[in-house]
Amino acid sequence: MNTHSNNNHTPEEIQSENKIVNKSYNPEITPEIQSLLNLSDNLNNRLHEVKENNKALWPTILQKLKIEWTYNSNSIEGSTLSKGDTHFFLTEGLTIEGKPFQDFMDAKNHAEAIDFLYEVVANQRDISEGLIKEINALILSDISYTTAKTSQGDLVKKKATPGQYKTQANHVLLADGSIHKYIDPIQVQPQMEELTNWVLESIDQLHPIITASILHYNLVRIHAFDDGNGRGARILMNLVLMKKGFFPAVIKQERKRLYLSALNQADKGDLLPFISFIASELIQSQEGVISDFEGY
Repeated sequence: MNTHSNNNHTPEEIQSENKIVNKSYNPEITPEIQSLLNLSDNLNNRLHEVKENNKALWPTILQKLKIEWTYNSNSIEGSTLSKGDTHFFLTEGLTIEGKPFQDFMDAKNHAEAIDFLYEVVANQRDISEGLIKEINALILSDISYTTAKTSQGDLVKKKATPGQYKTQANHVLLADGSIHKYIDPIQVQPQMEELTNWVLESIDQLHPIITASILHYNLVRIHAFDDGNGRGARILMNLVLMKKGFFPAVIKQERKRLYLSALNQADKGDLLPFISFIASELIQSQEGVISDFEGY
């Protein structure tokens, strides 16, 4: 989804030519956000306790996570699959009549990218440009073309380039008629290098939610690839959380409007609403898993 222009402003389509790029990787944390971090820490401890008491349920929890994460992340980007469709496809391997085949390919690729994260964590791999390219290649695996709109609103097919930084400028045409332009291709590699260096320095210094949120936002802002940027940002955000012993945060499709609003506020220079949003989404995910354990 996306590349040149699209009237649906998704997280794979952020960055305005007219807005100041936010270079603050270390915002001052307010007491309100600190209270969210503390709550998430407490829930994380509680989650590990209930997991230890019922390890047999953990594989089922992870299967549920894969389905909900895949459904919500792809739905945010326009997939027509319902949660039931996603569950049926990922568990039975069967498609649903009348649904676009690419939506099933996107579900398969996203689920495999989640599986890959467990390998990355087990092998203690750092988050690097190479790893980010690998994840984008998984998201776009077996996708030959992506659909885009020109600035005139015409639909075009563009050859997919999985795992490769974009070579052409891209933008999005918004419903209000304004044009949002992404980072120019020549700026992508230096900014991705800056971002991955920051993550390497910060992942053991800052709270995981702070590192994960700032990585997520900047991946969307830089928009390094022709496609898969939003899905990749959410996957890499959760990789940070998983590497630090936290459960992944599933951003729900029904909270897309709030998600986009927080991204837009970050795009204008204020990262705190986005950090608060991610912390709240993680807390909901943690509470849901604890509830599953306690209700078993």
